[in-house]
Amino acid sequence: MKKLTVLTGAGISAESGIKTFRDGDGLWENHSITDVASPEGWRKDRALVLEFYNQRRRQLHEVEPNEAHRLLAELENYFEVQIITQNIDDLHERAGSTHILHLHGELFKSCSCNNKNLIYEHKNDINIGDKAEDGAQLRPFIVWFGEEVPLMREAMKIVKEADIFLVIGTSLQVYPAAGLLHDIKDNCLLIVINPNETGFGYGQRAVVMKETATCGMKLLFDQLVNLA
Repeated sequence: MKKLTVLTGAGISAESGIKTFRDGDGLWENHSITDVASPEGWRKDRALVLEFYNQRRRQLHEVEPNEAHRLLAELENYFEVQIITQNIDDLHERAGSTHILHLHGELFKSCSCNNKNLIYEHKNDINIGDKAEDGAQLRPFIVWFGEEVPLMREAMKIVKEADIFLVIGTSLQVYPAAGLLHDIKDNCLLIVINPNETGFGYGQRAVVMKETATCGMKLLFDQLVNLA
């Protein structure tokens, strides 16, 4: 099977009802990103950060995968599919995809604030006083702005082996994830589905579809199958 690697961003989850802070004024539920998604915000107000992610977690229980998620899962019948996602939700998993790398962490997990290797499944609220086995406060298992992205090396390896690289629903403005496009092979087919302009210059090599994730995947699916 050919290797199909997919990089997904907030645009694919937005169609399931998950909000993205980059849609408007840079605020996320009226909070600045620094306040709720950075080590500085965590040091300043742990209760605020925990409640922010508790709200995101509750919302995730209420939404469902959309057609783009489901079509990506179906492509596993034709390709060796590896999804690299910037999203922290579990919609790819629920749609049936089986090989998913979460670059920025997972909302349904928690970890010790002193040791990110102490990781726990956590589908409900995290509260002040909830402790890891090392006695430290639990925090969301999320890569915040300003933190290292530990799975980048693995993602780069996957991208370098891709025969087809499909980018869906990301503006490619968040690094280091956007830099993955530098790692594709010269003969790799690059396809981008995003309704808005991205922050990346593709030159002439990319097939660009200015569509939403679901519309783009519906248009592209049969064409991809023909390439298998």
